[in-house]
Amino acid sequence: MISTRSKVLALLEANKGIAISGAAIAKSLSISRSAVWKSIEELRKEGYDILAVTNKGYTLSEESDILSAEGLITFLKNPLITADRLHVYKSIDSTNNAAKKMAVAGAGHGTVVLAEEQTAGRGRLGRSFFSPRGTGLYMSIILRPKSTAEDAVLTTTAAAVAVCRAVSKVLGIEASIKWVNDIYVDGFKVCGILTEALSDFQTGAVEALILGIGLNIATNRDSFPEEISKTAGSLLKNPDRVERNRLAAAILNEFMDLNDTFDRGAMLDEYKARSFILGEPITVYRGSEVFDATALDIDDKGRLIVMRENGAKEILLSGEVTTRPQEQSK
Repeated sequence: MISTRSKVLALLEANKGIAISGAAIAKSLSISRSAVWKSIEELRKEGYDILAVTNKGYTLSEESDILSAEGLITFLKNPLITADRLHVYKSIDSTNNAAKKMAVAGAGHGTVVLAEEQTAGRGRLGRSFFSPRGTGLYMSIILRPKSTAEDAVLTTTAAAVAVCRAVSKVLGIEASIKWVNDIYVDGFKVCGILTEALSDFQTGAVEALILGIGLNIATNRDSFPEEISKTAGSLLKNPDRVERNRLAAAILNEFMDLNDTFDRGAMLDEYKARSFILGEPITVYRGSEVFDATALDIDDKGRLIVMRENGAKEILLSGEVTTRPQEQSK
């Protein structure tokens, strides 16, 4: 059952910056004026900047940037993701961990977990993901695909394209991609993507994919841990207003559209067009193996095709790559 507080917030989010009288809110939601006032006070205690003006009503500030299901649903277009499938936390250890537990418990395709802060955010290869409160976007999506674990690479590929599209549409910023899961702006990593599979032990079939997306929106460069301070960055250097609900919804809209239609050819063409490593000298880190190569192409399964220094071609399903200055490759 949807609470009165959620109903009031949804109405205010849908009319952000516009004054709505208490009487109009009460009539629209079929509640009392007293219930409206109580909900407004509750929301203010949660940090919402709600202005009350005599003879005009209540206005949710356009500067408000608190993640909420009510704020997200205003911008969501995919009918599969309904308000009851949006789970938003003030603080959580990891959205991927929470999504895994929900998936095991039977949560459906399109269930989304978001958080204002992660205390133990995770990246690929066992790394941590710096996730400070209020400056980033940390979310995980539960998917129920009919595919193999190998196809999880394409899910990551689609997510990278979706993030780039959303960032372009909402913020007007063009981002590029480093295979397989990193998004870069102006030479700095602003987003990491982690896709994990839950498989049936006996059949090996993928029961669910957990797609995690961590995006630095307005994180101060000085606050990044020392080990990533030279490579990590944020989308916005001096943000006047960060609309994380709108951006999160845009990413979900773009990804679910790609995931539903799955025009593999068009998606991979865009992925490759945004890649900044193709044709470049790279260093490959795969387990304990490290070798230099040139990135040649990305195949129809999202795998990276490289050519080693001895001329041998190889297809990478997983691993880590870094670019090398041209003079080092000579």
